Amino acid sequence: MKAIQIPAPSTLQVVDIAKPEAKSGEVLLKIKFVGFCGSDLNTFLGRNPMVKLPVIPGHEVGAVIEAVGPDVPAGFEPGMSVTVNPYTNCGTCAACRNGRVNACEHNETFGVQRNGAMGEYLSLPWQKVIPATDISPRDCALIEPMSVGFHAVSRGQVTDIDTVLVIGCGMIGCGAIVRAALRGATVIAMDLDDDKLELAKRIGARYTINSRTENVHERLLEMTDGLGPDVVFEAVGSPATYVTAVNEVAFTGRVVCIGYAKSEVTFQTKYFVQKELDIRGSRNALPEDFRAVVRYLQQDSCPREDLISRIVTPEEALTAMQEWSADPGKVFRILVEF
Repeated sequence: MKAIQIPAPSTLQVVDIAKPEAKSGEVLLKIKFVGFCGSDLNTFLGRNPMVKLPVIPGHEVGAVIEAVGPDVPAGFEPGMSVTVNPYTNCGTCAACRNGRVNACEHNETFGVQRNGAMGEYLSLPWQKVIPATDISPRDCALIEPMSVGFHAVSRGQVTDIDTVLVIGCGMIGCGAIVRAALRGATVIAMDLDDDKLELAKRIGARYTINSRTENVHERLLEMTDGLGPDVVFEAVGSPATYVTAVNEVAFTGRVVCIGYAKSEVTFQTKYFVQKELDIRGSRNALPEDFRAVVRYLQQDSCPREDLISRIVTPEEALTAMQEWSADPGKVFRILVEF
């Protein structure tokens, strides 16, 4: 079968590999769409320290069930639209013992520590297959990245009395905006791009800040009656935005860290103490986060077309990756259609 492989930095190729079969307890999926995410871009650029090359990328999956192996419970039927939970968990590390399997010490994510989903077929345990009734296979590829933002909002314990700042309005940041708005919070979206900020308004942000053209500190004080936001989500992974999150969050506020900074970050640690901050990491997503995104998309209120920047064939994937690396700020999601 046809698959996409990244054998080395700056290289991407279409390869032929064996088609999998549905073994006992497994479901065979016909892959329809797979999204390229930021980790795939970093793998392509040689900037992903966690990846093992060569690798088949892809963990944002839209598929239909092709066949069901023996010993799979009822509820998985051929032709059903599904997505995939692309993470593993060992069951024995501290995170797993505490029920937070999304943060497993030994996690292997599709397309990073193990081969991913960018091929025509994929077979995997039924527990990792997430039904998505009434959602198209194309839109199923949006579920995983949005679920990461949904999970971050749970980590931030956001409620309807909170004012929330989301720094970075990519797909994960958009997920955080949606979930925080669904919980009744007042949401402020911050980005460098006016188009992304306009979309942020459409999915639930009440206010926006363009940090390239506006004074972030002054604007936040105006919007929060001089208090600062109760919860700040860092969804960029930049030293500057990490510092902004700590500097601007309200006293006794929460900072939720989603993005991976590629270099060391220098903080005024006095704010950790003076503000008595809760600083929390947020990694991947739990099954309930996937289910919450499925329910949101089933309501048909999401401007899905605006979240998909481009759909390409496997043969066009290299050019798409090269163009994305040249102008990363304008891309939400590139989907590869099989």
